Amino acid sequence: MAERKPVEILLADGGDHISDHLELLADMSLDFASSLDIEDTLMRALTRITEHLSAAAGALFLLDDSGDILRCHACCGASEISGFTLKSNEGIVGRCVQKNVGEIVRDVANDPDFQKSVDQRTGFTTRSILCAPMSVKDQQIGAIELVNKLGGDGLFAHADLNLLQVLSSSAALAILNARMAEALVEQERVRRELELAAEIQRSLLPERRKQSFPVHGINYPARTVSGDFYDFFPVEDGRICFNLGDVSGKGMNAALLMAKTASLFRCLGKTIREPGRLLGRINKEVCETATRGMFVTMVGGVYDPATGIVILANAGHEPPLFHDRNGDFTALPAEAPPLGISPLLVQGEDFPEKELWLDGGTLYVFTDGMTEGYLENGDMLGVDGVKSLISNNAELAVPERLDAVLSHLNPENAALRDDLTFLAIEDKRDGKYEAARPPDDIPANVETGEEILFKLIFPSCADRLKLVRSAVQRTAELCGFAPYQALDVVIAVDEACQNIIRHAYGGKPEGKIELKILRGNEKMILLLRDFAETIDVAMVKPRELDDLRPGGLGTHFIREIMDEVEFLPPPPEGGNLLKMVKKIT
Repeated sequence: MAERKPVEILLADGGDHISDHLELLADMSLDFASSLDIEDTLMRALTRITEHLSAAAGALFLLDDSGDILRCHACCGASEISGFTLKSNEGIVGRCVQKNVGEIVRDVANDPDFQKSVDQRTGFTTRSILCAPMSVKDQQIGAIELVNKLGGDGLFAHADLNLLQVLSSSAALAILNARMAEALVEQERVRRELELAAEIQRSLLPERRKQSFPVHGINYPARTVSGDFYDFFPVEDGRICFNLGDVSGKGMNAALLMAKTASLFRCLGKTIREPGRLLGRINKEVCETATRGMFVTMVGGVYDPATGIVILANAGHEPPLFHDRNGDFTALPAEAPPLGISPLLVQGEDFPEKELWLDGGTLYVFTDGMTEGYLENGDMLGVDGVKSLISNNAELAVPERLDAVLSHLNPENAALRDDLTFLAIEDKRDGKYEAARPPDDIPANVETGEEILFKLIFPSCADRLKLVRSAVQRTAELCGFAPYQALDVVIAVDEACQNIIRHAYGGKPEGKIELKILRGNEKMILLLRDFAETIDVAMVKPRELDDLRPGGLGTHFIREIMDEVEFLPPPPEGGNLLKMVKKIT
């Protein structure tokens, strides 16, 4: 049997065996595999390569993220050029990277691409260059450049180039792996931060209430963090403050602005009960601190479960939909720009407000993720689709209704295009005022046989009379009065309330006023009570009409409009009780 001869692997025509360089390859591979500092590892690898190939100096260039600039990340030997940059198509190293081919330049003085500025800056004289690209498949990473072969004729050989190409490929793979590992670490860090941000966001959303509560909401984020938010909470006078908003943009910036806006609303909303004024305050804060170009569309409001009346302000948001008890829809478009654009775009400091009597209906507020969402068949839902889904699920309780509507836009295992947020404010009385037991402070003979329509308690502030006027007008129309007759009743009640604020409480806002409206026997009864010092009713007389001084004619208006006006005996706790009756004709 013939003796097998060992196979000798040559690196190049110079006759070097690969076994002569295995130790260097092994050491570099171990360094690349074990080091956590890629920059330090590259520096050690470059030093070993430079010494192994007997070069006077070496430099390692990497392409930046744009691929347009080459930067020297490591250098060793006689020339110090760390941080030196050049365009990716400049110099011999740039040519090497662009062509992805290694080359030997034995006489740099005659090479038109040679960058003489480096020698001029460092004082080093470059005679010959050996350069090999660093790439993995078609991905260009950079190049390793060696200058001035030491010993012999001072010129690099083809064996040197072949070895440098092998070593450059090893370095390129190590750099690529390090970058991938760094990217994975960064992704994991971002994922943990996003999960933490999402947890914080979820903590800002209100907990689900019992089915009997009049306000319910739901939020499905399209990504880990959401730019949508909603909130609702009861305040001391029994009303419920609510909001729903959508921050422009995506990602952490939107999430942070969402958290700030939601926190401002909850904090300020406990003391500022007028939605227009509240949004005005929030707008100032957002304008001062929001990143340029970011804004918040938002609906904020207050709902009074005792009367079914909603007061809301809309800052550039999708029009809420009012679904009345007859099944009809009414859109409530925005009357002001979004928050964060400019405080100068709103007249005065307050945003415009709207009053709405739910009267057994439901108010829906939602983000554009609803109307711009896609159904399973690929069709966009749109406003008409939202109306249809609401109508088709109207028999369900509100929490189940919200889930049913959003289920059409959030099919299982399907990615959402945008956040979905949906809020509903329902008049739980279904449009029917419940009779209440007459309170002890109102004489029983006044209310015998009468149906109590509602009771409203409000502070002695003139700005609250807007709510009172709206409630009285809608109630008068419910009793059967024509709109012009209902307006007369509103004028009478408003005059009476103004008198209480000015005279009984002296203009102080700390007072309390109570209004009860009853119906029966073809008449409407209004009982207006204050809790101020009891007056001498004999002193309450209308001024003579020929006295042309300003003011003082409110009592004339009240008696002219109403069929009966009288002060009832004061309650035991004090105060004054005015009874006004208007016949229904």
